[in-house]
Amino acid sequence: MGEIEVAAFLSHLATAANVAPATQNQALNAIAFLYSAVLDRPLGELGGIARAKQRERLPVVLTVDEVALVLLHLPPRIWLVACLQYGSGLRLLESVRLRVKDLDFTHRAILVRDGKGGRDRVTTLPDELLLPLERHLAERLTLFERDIAEGAGEVFLPNALARKYPSAPTEWGWQYVFPADEVSYDPRGGGKRRHHLDEQRVQRAVRRAVLSASINPPGKLPYPATFLYHTPTRTRRGYTHGTRATRAPRCAYHADLYPCH
Repeated sequence: MGEIEVAAFLSHLATAANVAPATQNQALNAIAFLYSAVLDRPLGELGGIARAKQRERLPVVLTVDEVALVLLHLPPRIWLVACLQYGSGLRLLESVRLRVKDLDFTHRAILVRDGKGGRDRVTTLPDELLLPLERHLAERLTLFERDIAEGAGEVFLPNALARKYPSAPTEWGWQYVFPADEVSYDPRGGGKRRHHLDEQRVQRAVRRAVLSASINPPGKLPYPATFLYHTPTRTRRGYTHGTRATRAPRCAYHADLYPCH
């Protein structure tokens, strides 16, 4: 089979199988790799492929009261992660990968490193989270000092920074703000390390909180991304739904939500 059959198969995925665009692209990349790397017969021009269309879907929106209920049913550490997602506009991985040095209490800012698209950005640190974060970091420092005493105080550094700065893995500023409960062995370089909080734990906690809060109208999905994209945001003009078209003011937050826990 050649280019004609491959194009017919990809068109079949879009027209008959009704797959998503990402699924069709994955099939195309897999077939191209098969022909070039395995069969040693690179494909030529594939013309006339019917492309799968992206479906327009309405975003899931949580009201202010619903967000407060979800935060109320979260455990303390997951509550702090969710508040950072809601108040500072952090994504799930961005929140669990936060380093201590990226929190700027003086300027009320958070420096997000290697965010979506590999880009850095600065976002707002809400005033209402300063005291909870300071208390959390005090407990985190105690845990870090204990790990250092037990020989497990190193942390993973990306992009060969550990070779450039040999002492950085054991410095306080490079430690994760939200660490894992247990020390684990690093399969890449060996040694005992404390990784960041597992993002799946946050997802499961939010799901349980939504179920405990009895928030179950149609379309109310209990995922942490709901705090970032699909919740109302407070602006100077009042309340406006934080859909993908109006989510620019990520620094907006609700001051009345944080003391709920």
